[in-house]
Amino acid sequence: MQDTSLNSTPVKYNKPIIYFLLLWALLNAVQAFTLEIHADEAYYWVYSRFLDWGYYDHPPMVALFIKMGYSLLHNEFGARLFTVIGTTASIYLMWVMLKRYKVDAINFILVISGIFVFHIYGFTTTPDAPLLFFTVLFFYFYQQYIEKDSFKLAVILGVVIACLLYSKYHGILLVVFTLASNIKLLKRGTFYAIVLLALALYAPHIIWQANHGFPSLSYHLSERSNEQYNFEYTYVYPLGQLLMAGPLIGWLLFYKGFTAKVQDTFTRTLLVNAIGILAFFFLTSFKGEVQLHWTLIAYVPLAMMVLIRFTQPGAKPKWFNRLAIINIVMIVILRVAIIIAFPPLLKVDAIRSFFGFKEWAQLIQKKAGNNYVIFNEGFQNPSKYNFYNNTTHGFDYDARYYRRTQYDIWPIEDSIQHKKAYVVINGVWDPAITTDTLKTYAGDWYGGWVDDIRTYQKIDFQVSSYKESVSPGQKKDFDLTFTNPYPFPISFTNVNQKHKVFLEACFFKSIYQVGMQKSDDSFNNISLKTGETGHFKFNVTMPAKPGKYELIFSIRTEPFPGGRNNKIINITVE
Repeated sequence: MQDTSLNSTPVKYNKPIIYFLLLWALLNAVQAFTLEIHADEAYYWVYSRFLDWGYYDHPPMVALFIKMGYSLLHNEFGARLFTVIGTTASIYLMWVMLKRYKVDAINFILVISGIFVFHIYGFTTTPDAPLLFFTVLFFYFYQQYIEKDSFKLAVILGVVIACLLYSKYHGILLVVFTLASNIKLLKRGTFYAIVLLALALYAPHIIWQANHGFPSLSYHLSERSNEQYNFEYTYVYPLGQLLMAGPLIGWLLFYKGFTAKVQDTFTRTLLVNAIGILAFFFLTSFKGEVQLHWTLIAYVPLAMMVLIRFTQPGAKPKWFNRLAIINIVMIVILRVAIIIAFPPLLKVDAIRSFFGFKEWAQLIQKKAGNNYVIFNEGFQNPSKYNFYNNTTHGFDYDARYYRRTQYDIWPIEDSIQHKKAYVVINGVWDPAITTDTLKTYAGDWYGGWVDDIRTYQKIDFQVSSYKESVSPGQKKDFDLTFTNPYPFPISFTNVNQKHKVFLEACFFKSIYQVGMQKSDDSFNNISLKTGETGHFKFNVTMPAKPGKYELIFSIRTEPFPGGRNNKIINITVE
């Protein structure tokens, strides 16, 4: 099949596109400047304070985006600056690619500005922001590579693919479905240059994963997918995607995009990627919850296929412009309402999280001073505290009921040992810890001081198997192997210690702890030098009731609830 359309005379540049891009950038800049930092953005800002080749949750490109912007402007807009620039550049490059197909400028503006998910990542800096940019950049150079098999384009594509994978792991889907759409690439010598260069550039991240026990693979492929299946995940998925595509026009975009005729190699690539990525995540919904924005990269090829389809006679409904304008007005009104903090919207958790935390962070800092602050509500709150106080003294205590995060890798915990720290708890007043009540726009919080902090969140117990089938009430030995990862000796003794330490085996069903057993006191005799490996045999009694359980070994130090010190062990009692 020849790429005749790529050789067509391009349409003339349309001024409406320039005006549209200026308005798009302005709206995103205003929202980026006025809204407080989101919890996830704050977490990635802390990433940028500890630049590395990898992180527990994601690859490092988002940290680089934030680092570059924040180095210029030390505020929310700085953290979002390269997202605003990147999404504007992405839209422009999409237009450049589509000009070859004689796409109408007005149609382009109505479709692109009507896709809701593009608005979400027009100003917020999460891994999806660089992912969107490098997805478009990939298609841009791949379109040229189809036309001309050159080593120069191969080098560029190798770099872009590496950047795509450094943005988010979902980027691999783009590579796989592109190859599936054009298997003849295997006959090009330069194709192998692309693969080798991309792998070479990505090698530092692979090495980082290996040095840290592949935490991202464990989290995304095992622990995150361990949740019990709920049919709601599957039937909500298509409804959510209709919303992401546009509250009023989404259904039409799917219909027109998926029924468009393949004109050449590039349009086949667009169609295969759009269908393949959306289908992949639909199938994933049968295993666990799929977050709506995970399909972001599918909307780039989908939008382009719709616009190419609209160039065909009779393909665009006469009423489309009116519906699309109403769709855009709805989205813009929503964005403006968020900017002005329209009260009814603040009842929505996802929107309320953009408000009130700057004052909250400053109030806590007045109580804590320059001391470390420990939070018990996951990575979000310590990250907001760190961002608004320009510090890394906020620490996330990842309890056994939660999950591991990058805070279990960063050296923050190392610095907090045997020091006095301020502990902040949300929603539950604990008289054993808290003495202060902090009333803020972000809710009521409770704080208090804990002397001589002693935690062991970095300890990672290894076992021979992470799947066990046992009988009800059976006693089973678990040989726990672990290494001291701290730059100082550790001891589990309770002699002359203010806060006692215990090792506990905890059984969970879903998110609820349904059983707990303490180890014998011999655990407290263990001391390890830096890098030294230890062993402990824990005789655990299995649950009496048949069913599926998750077993977590947890080191609990008073007055904290105990951390998560191993990958989930799946227990089947039958």
